[in-house]
Amino acid sequence: MIVWINGASGAGKTSTARELTGLLPDSTLYDPETVGGALRQLLPRKRLDEVTDHQDLPSWRRLVVDGAAAVLAELGGTLVVPMTLLRQDYRDEIFGALAARRIPVRHVVLDPGETILRSRLADAGEDPGAPDHRADGELRAWRAALDGWLAGDALRVDTAQLTPRQTAEHIARAVRTGAAGTCDIVQTPEPTRETVAAGVLLFDDRDRVLLVDPTYKPGWEFPGGVVEAGEAPARAGVREVEEELGLALDRVPGLLVMDWEPPCPPGFGGLRLLFDGGRLDEAAVGRLRLPGPELRAWRFVTEAEAAGLLPPVRYERLRWALRARERATVLNLEAGVPVG
Repeated sequence: MIVWINGASGAGKTSTARELTGLLPDSTLYDPETVGGALRQLLPRKRLDEVTDHQDLPSWRRLVVDGAAAVLAELGGTLVVPMTLLRQDYRDEIFGALAARRIPVRHVVLDPGETILRSRLADAGEDPGAPDHRADGELRAWRAALDGWLAGDALRVDTAQLTPRQTAEHIARAVRTGAAGTCDIVQTPEPTRETVAAGVLLFDDRDRVLLVDPTYKPGWEFPGGVVEAGEAPARAGVREVEEELGLALDRVPGLLVMDWEPPCPPGFGGLRLLFDGGRLDEAAVGRLRLPGPELRAWRFVTEAEAAGLLPPVRYERLRWALRARERATVLNLEAGVPVG
C-alpha cells in the first residue's frame, strides 16, 4: 500500500511523512525527490533545460512508479510518499501505473491555508522583501487543483492548527478507519506483448465525436479497449462501449482506420482499430452513464477541440478516421501515417 501525501511547497509533507512512518506498522519513507535528483545527474543539460520541473519528464514519472514497486517488493508493508501533484494527468499516469501493479494508493492532501503557505514560502526565500512571482504562480495552481480535481480525489486535512506529529496521527487514524480510502481507479494490467485495441467513434446530431476521460491514464480517449483472446475486434468495441457507457449498439460497427503503433519502451505497441459507431439520437445520449473507477467524464467535441484533448498519436488516428468516414473508405496507417 502507498499513502501519498500531497500538498503545496511548505505544507509540511516531508515532516509529516517522517512522523507517519513511526505510526504505521512496517512503513517506509519513499521520497520521489530523490528520483528527480538522480535524473539531474543522469540526463544531459539540454534535456533538463527543456522542462521547468522534473515532474514534466516522462522518465521521472515512470521511475517513481518503478521505484515504488521495487521497494514494496523488497520490503513489503506501506510506503509513505510525500510529493506534490498539481496536474491531474500526472496523477492519472502515476496512480494508474501503480494500480496496474495492484498497488493501492491512499491519497491525502495537506492544506494549512494560503496565509500560512505564503509565510513559509517567504521565509524560505533569499530575499523576503522581493515579490515572489514563482510562489504566486504555484499558489494559484495549487488552489485551482485543491478546489478542482483534488477535492474529489484526496482526503483533505486542515493542518493550520496541527503540528506534523498531530497531522500524522490524523492520517494514521484515517488509514486505519478507512476514512482515507483506496483511490477508486481501475486496475488495468500492463501489457506484456503487442496488443490489439478497438475504439468506437460515436457522433451526436452536430457530427461531434464522443471522447471519454479515463482515470487511469493521461489524456482523453475513444470509447473502447483491448481485444480479448478469441474475440472479434468489432465486437470487442461493442462490448467496451456497453461496459464503459451503458450503451448497447444495435449493429456491428464498420472499420474506419487500422493503425500500427510501433513499440516505444516501455510500451509494446500493436494494432489500433477505430470503428464507426454511428450517430446517437437524443434518447441514446440521455442513456449514457459512467463507471466510477474507469472513466471520469465524457463529452462531444469538434475535430479542432479534440486536438487539445487527445495525445498527438490518438489525434492523428482520429483525424484520419474522420477523413475515412467522409470518403466512405478504410485507411491503413503506420504510426498515424497512411500507407498503401
